Amino acid sequence: MSEARARLLSKATGLFYAEGIHAVGVDRVIGEAQVTRATLYKHFPSKDDLIVAYLTQADEAIRARVQAARADDSNADDVIRTVGRSITDDIQSAGFRGCAFLNAAAEYPDPAHPVHRAVVKHREWFLETMTELFSGIGKIDAEPAARHFVMLRDGAMTAGCLSDPKPICETFLRGIEGLLTYRSREAL
Repeated sequence: MSEARARLLSKATGLFYAEGIHAVGVDRVIGEAQVTRATLYKHFPSKDDLIVAYLTQADEAIRARVQAARADDSNADDVIRTVGRSITDDIQSAGFRGCAFLNAAAEYPDPAHPVHRAVVKHREWFLETMTELFSGIGKIDAEPAARHFVMLRDGAMTAGCLSDPKPICETFLRGIEGLLTYRSREAL
């Protein structure tokens, strides 16, 4: 990736996440990145392309963290817990403003829009990944458990930027333990 592209994407990422996608115009991104309009459009033919690149970068970072959790932990229970802790780390980080994907979906509700499609693509991958992890711990109902996990995550990401994140994170992690424990009761 060229230095100019990386700088554009970095500045756009910070601005889009902190202020909202619609609130930030391309002139602002160009100014912050200290590039010309021609440079922006050389790397990103439209603002939509820049937004999709921002979401793709966020998606890749999450995928990498899940992959690292899978590499570090030997069993699916621990991988699920590690993914959960990773989410709570995000929620408690400085400048946390919710889920980049949920925020983008709220700004781009049209299912045909490329930004909305990028959000859906990420969410489908995340649900499939969580379903696979819950299947790995022997859950008969892995897909409903994964949907439950994703809903808990969505709620925690939303509530975590509206109030004190500590109790939100504690509740989210208790919810994950509940999903893992429920599997044990089924086996009895």
